[in-house]
Amino acid sequence: MALILDIASWLFLIAGGAFLLIGGIGALRFSDLYSRIHAASLTDSIGTLLVLLGILLQAGWTLAGAKIGAILIFMMLTGPTASYALANAAFLSGLRPEAESKEP
Repeated sequence: MALILDIASWLFLIAGGAFLLIGGIGALRFSDLYSRIHAASLTDSIGTLLVLLGILLQAGWTLAGAKIGAILIFMMLTGPTASYALANAAFLSGLRPEAESKEP
């Protein structure tokens, strides 16, 4: 049973790391602010969820596992909210999205 938990944990950690790496590359590669926010916020939410699930499997049913679960819930509530607030502030300050997407 421990081997199965270790394998599942490593799969979650690797998948989360891959999502976060792809999100970082996307944030650097896209041209406008809204595309960058979109790439960073989606992959940040999914990547963080996967990494914390992998750590949670390693921690088990302990006090550390409960704390990681609380952090996971907090991150799922605040990440999308912060991305929305950033995009809304940019829009209200006058920065409009591009009408057509440009190929890099």
